[in-house]
Amino acid sequence: MTLTPFDFAALLPAGLPAPATKWTGLAKYSFVGGNNDPEQVPVGGLIDAANAVLGREGRTLATYGLASGPQGYAPLRAFLTAKLKRDAGIACTADDILIVSGSLQALDLVNQTLLSRGDTVIVEQDSYQGALNRLTRLGVHAVGIPLDHEGMRTDALAAALADLRDRGILPKYIYTIPTVQNPTGTIMPEARRAELLDLAEQYGVPVFEDDCYADLIWDGKRPPALYAMSQTGGVIHIGSFSKSIAPALRVGYIVAPWVLLSRMLALKTDAGSGALEQMVLAEYCTPHFSEHVPKLTRGLRAKLDTLMEALNEQFGTAAEFEDPKGGIFLWVKLPDQVDTPKLYQAALAAGVAINPGPEWSTDKAHSHNRLRLCFASPSHQEIREGVAVLAEVCRREFGVPERIANIGQPIRA
Repeated sequence: MTLTPFDFAALLPAGLPAPATKWTGLAKYSFVGGNNDPEQVPVGGLIDAANAVLGREGRTLATYGLASGPQGYAPLRAFLTAKLKRDAGIACTADDILIVSGSLQALDLVNQTLLSRGDTVIVEQDSYQGALNRLTRLGVHAVGIPLDHEGMRTDALAAALADLRDRGILPKYIYTIPTVQNPTGTIMPEARRAELLDLAEQYGVPVFEDDCYADLIWDGKRPPALYAMSQTGGVIHIGSFSKSIAPALRVGYIVAPWVLLSRMLALKTDAGSGALEQMVLAEYCTPHFSEHVPKLTRGLRAKLDTLMEALNEQFGTAAEFEDPKGGIFLWVKLPDQVDTPKLYQAALAAGVAINPGPEWSTDKAHSHNRLRLCFASPSHQEIREGVAVLAEVCRREFGVPERIANIGQPIRA
């Protein structure tokens, strides 16, 4: 007797995302995602922290929330309170912080709290793919604002806000990554931050500040967070340990006024983010974070230098980019005839994984010849070899770059 497999497909509701493909492993030369440097994960310190905190407080794992309540492990929120004050100028208490399962859950909670299908939000024209994809799935219209070397252009933001007001549209928020912008690597200076906040307050629109890359600045100096600068409390701030410690830990946080945080907490129905990760992070970060991050950024800066040198050697003037001020990404512009979604497929077949530009932009035509390269995870040798393979694919598929030696400086895109 032959049994017919149960047909689950017939039960699936309309509107689900396309099915995921089975994972087949990382490419030989992987420049995708937000993966960090495996050599820079403080494994020894995390082991010591795990042993110490489990020996001291391990029995609290028997209680949901570790007896710290639903907002997250109290010592981790205490660490964040001090860190945010020291680094970003944010004066908050532990009760203003909600620990979440990475910044992606933070995005989801903010969106679930504020957005409905058909709403409008303002974003940077080139922005985080994870944020843009979520807005598309929610049926939310994203208005992209162009960037320059100082981040979101406030002149363009003012024009967009005025246009929307004239059409009777009030955006639900302005989403920005002002400190080490993803993918461009810019840092918005304090004066422009003040301009952005003035516009947001003038038009009655809250600001959604994604600060997930702010720890990874080459000189260690950053402007105050928008949350710290706001005079009205109209800013939601999110951050993460994914870039400063390790992405697989999946620990992020939200800082927001209680009137909004209480709504997000009611939507966080997972019975709490992973407790062990929170315990280990609090134990490790409290004494070691301020010494770990400068070491991490020095290593990342060295890898960025290797990537820019390899691009100059292999592509010459065919690859244009600005030297980012921090982070783990390089935003690269290739000649107009290059279509990076097509390049993605050809490069992957050759063992090189890249992020094509249109996935990171609200303007697909503007970004068709751009790509984002994550330089944190591959080794220096893998960076050099991977860029050489990528250049060969570009020659074969698009006729660029010409075989010329042109070792120079980054070119403004």
